[in-house]
Amino acid sequence: MKSSIRVLMGACAVSAIASSAFADTITIATVNNGDMIRMQGLTEDFTAKTGHEVEWVTLEENVLRQRVTTDISTKGGAFDVMTIGMYETPIWGKNGWLVSLDDLPAEYNADDILPAMRGGLSYDGTMYAAPFYGESSMIMYRTDLMEKAGLEMPDAPTWEFVADAARKMTDKENEVYGICLRGKAGWGENMAFLTATSNAFGARWFDENWKPQFDSPQWKETLTFYLDLMNEAGPPGASTNGFNENLSLFQQGKCGMWIDATVAASFVTNPDDSTVADKVGFALAPDTGLGKRGNWLWAWALAIPAGTQNEAAAKEFIQWATSTDYIELVAENEGWANVPPGARISLYENENYKDIPFAKMTLESILSADPNNPTVDPVPYVGVQFAAIPEFAGIATEVGQEFSAALAGQQTAEEALAKAQALTSDAMEAAGY
Repeated sequence: MKSSIRVLMGACAVSAIASSAFADTITIATVNNGDMIRMQGLTEDFTAKTGHEVEWVTLEENVLRQRVTTDISTKGGAFDVMTIGMYETPIWGKNGWLVSLDDLPAEYNADDILPAMRGGLSYDGTMYAAPFYGESSMIMYRTDLMEKAGLEMPDAPTWEFVADAARKMTDKENEVYGICLRGKAGWGENMAFLTATSNAFGARWFDENWKPQFDSPQWKETLTFYLDLMNEAGPPGASTNGFNENLSLFQQGKCGMWIDATVAASFVTNPDDSTVADKVGFALAPDTGLGKRGNWLWAWALAIPAGTQNEAAAKEFIQWATSTDYIELVAENEGWANVPPGARISLYENENYKDIPFAKMTLESILSADPNNPTVDPVPYVGVQFAAIPEFAGIATEVGQEFSAALAGQQTAEEALAKAQALTSDAMEAAGY
């Protein structure tokens, strides 16, 4: 028996040496969200299976977007795998900046990816990024505070109800704020939230002739409503709060409601991290009765920049990180409530996941977002919380700064909207629209 074990160990050693001879070290740029931090903690599984080592560059959301955009547009070559989303992928795929993922092996089962996610990460029928997780946005709320206020949250509330509830749930003396919403400037931070919200109020970025619409009554109503609500029922310093800051506030019990990414549900219900884990309910993002809800559609996805010297190893990593096997690995280590959501059909058919409290609402939110018809009135662009044109990121970053300044009390809603209209008009004219 001992002799057999030695032979087997020898064979394994030879195999390991052989694989390491072809091993690469790949550099991955990612966002500092909880699911990505968890992925980094499980990377040893990937290295053990492939021999490839991984170097991580983990960045705050706005910084990540700047770094990867600069690197890929200048052919910098700093990264072998990039964490990007539904905005960048089709634009960069069209430009030839990304490697096609259509040749992933059959066992990867790309047909299992939710159609909304696969479609948003493709250009001209070719998939250029694989979803690590998919999300929409929804309301996460304190059931105890809602009950204390004498209210019951509907599954599909209006903004009027949400605003009334937020004011009634606010207890500033005890540092409990009725609602926490994004205020940090950034096209994927406050403008993701405000653009999705504006859809519910009947606003839009551009009319059918690409004329900016920030001078419209609908945008004035959107921004004024948001500022009034945050000033009366939001936390102090909200103009610097993005996803991670509001997550922390909610976990500390300081938010009555939080409207943000569905992926946050596992973090606010995890008793290891959240002081209110057993007091959280979920509802669809609000509407105003015009037929559109304020929920977005997004995937944080993994893509390979064209020209990488480690394409094969990069594809192996993407196959590992976005597979059903990875979901099983997270479930084994962290529990089913903490697996990456919103990417694969099979997850929502899995008996181990179907009864997770937020699973149904997450899927309903994702399926209800329509990037091809995001607004009440027709628009020439695709995208729910963004307009899928190359100029959008730069314009929305500047607009986000103006809206954040209004939230900080540095200017009025009217002043912020006037500046947004002017700078967007100038940028679109310069771009030839």
